[in-house]
Amino acid sequence: MKLRSLLFVPADSERKLERAVSSAADVLILDLEDAVAEARKPLARGMAAEFIAAHAASIGPRLYVRINPLDTPLAVPDLAGVVVPGLAGIVLPKMRAMADLHRLGHGLDTLEARAGLAPCSVRVLPVATETPQAMLSMHGFGPHPRLAGVTWGAEDLSAAIGALTNRQEDGAYAPLYQWAASLCLTAAAAAGVPPIDTLHADFRDTPGLVAACAASRRRGFRGRIAIHPDQVEPINAAYSPSEQELAHARRIVEAFAADPQAGTLAIDGVMVDRPHLTQALRTLDAAC
Repeated sequence: MKLRSLLFVPADSERKLERAVSSAADVLILDLEDAVAEARKPLARGMAAEFIAAHAASIGPRLYVRINPLDTPLAVPDLAGVVVPGLAGIVLPKMRAMADLHRLGHGLDTLEARAGLAPCSVRVLPVATETPQAMLSMHGFGPHPRLAGVTWGAEDLSAAIGALTNRQEDGAYAPLYQWAASLCLTAAAAAGVPPIDTLHADFRDTPGLVAACAASRRRGFRGRIAIHPDQVEPINAAYSPSEQELAHARRIVEAFAADPQAGTLAIDGVMVDRPHLTQALRTLDAAC
């Protein structure tokens, strides 16, 4: 399943939920956390479950829910309410360490059985850099059967450490948040899952979004969080390989297939080796 664009949708907004049905986003994340006021969280939980039930047959593989953090009293009712047939995954906010993922996984084991879902069918996408504890424990990331990917966030981390802003004067992320993005890339690679870049907050700034996505993809990210439907199309385009990239990747794959014992080969006067083959295969896989 592609994870280029992951669109957040407030679960308590009927209008936004209905608009999301026709979205081209690879994943819809029904949000029970930051986008929903405290008093409306029970309502949002019920609306999310109803939406999943209504659309499971058509877009079920794309439906995720962002629950409230595990260390709040809202997490248990969130999970009990939304683990229903059609749910594809849970977005875990404010993760502190891999232990949170294991804890969530044990809970999902029970809830899947209750809902008649196949074991380990509900995947998990953690937001892995929102707490100081997480930043200090990212080295513990590794493979887990429920992991769908790893994403990161800068806003909650900034609030947690008391920063006035997470940006430098030139608009670039300050070093701590650049480090958070790098940790996300490394943790995802260690776990064998795709890294997903954080949101571009100014949803009216399409040129800025396109430039940010291009830089992000060069770094290794495979997709990005979207906070507005208008961001989905530019994100999908940015994280999809071009025809030129696909043609070059095919040449590399074909060249190594023709000479499977080779360690390095020359293509258009440029030496390519086995890491280039790995990247070529990844490029072709992204187009599937």
